[in-house]
Amino acid sequence: MSYLSNADIEQIILPPSRDLGGFSARRALPAAMRQMVGPFIFLDSFGPVRFGPGEGIDTRPHPHIGLSTLTYLLEGELLHRDSESYVQSISPGEVNLMVAGSGIVHSERTPEHIRTYGGKLTGLQNWIALPKVSEETAPLFQHLGSDELPTVNGEGINMKLLAGTLHGRRSPATIFSDLFSAEIQLQPGARYRIDDEHIERAIFVVSGTIELVGQDGVYGPDRLIVFKPGAEIVVTANERARFLAFGGEPLPEKRFIRWNFVATDQERIRHAADLWREGRFPGVPGDDEFIPLPENFN
Repeated sequence: MSYLSNADIEQIILPPSRDLGGFSARRALPAAMRQMVGPFIFLDSFGPVRFGPGEGIDTRPHPHIGLSTLTYLLEGELLHRDSESYVQSISPGEVNLMVAGSGIVHSERTPEHIRTYGGKLTGLQNWIALPKVSEETAPLFQHLGSDELPTVNGEGINMKLLAGTLHGRRSPATIFSDLFSAEIQLQPGARYRIDDEHIERAIFVVSGTIELVGQDGVYGPDRLIVFKPGAEIVVTANERARFLAFGGEPLPEKRFIRWNFVATDQERIRHAADLWREGRFPGVPGDDEFIPLPENFN
């Protein structure tokens, strides 16, 4: 669900909840009225989910093309495995960046040491569409520890730059176009300005409530607010608040997205689907399960 606003706000999107096999996620992008913000074509917010001893999250191996995935956890732990033989856990404050490019298969599961006693999971995942010239780049994986990510602290502000550039800082995450993604936490009454160095900008409220200086309205969790290009954005927190700020320069070509595939050419998506259907994608060492194509995929 989404609706248009006025002044400096272009859209406000209220994402529906989706069942992802044992836990729910709010999918803010793509939405009915908006597919992308800059090169970002997908945003899921998942959790909080709690599971007992012997339980956990099991996202079985599945393929991607034409995009990068950026995973950021707020609580819990996940274990990533992929067809390039990368095996990497991710904990809160860290980034897992996977470049699918010409094709990769990966799984995300609760590690055994967490599964033994039970645990919880809350996080965010973006998909970033690759520029046309980079769609067939070789797949790669990059893990960034919390201490590797640029931060800004002070005056009730804690900003962590996950990817791209913002306020003169640059994340070491591998990117292919102009973009930024940052987790921002504000103490009550604190203000944070998001400069207009990027054409398209948006924020997704994770917790707490915020207001926008010069705008009417109070915005709580699970609201995606997309701003007009050039808008002055100053966020103020009514209470302790946490949000994801992201955006960048829009890509010039239309993007098609079907299931886990993103491409500028629908035929490329059909070819990837055929490869997966016929078992011709590479496997994930140590994880021989898989998610089949949706029944209505043709």
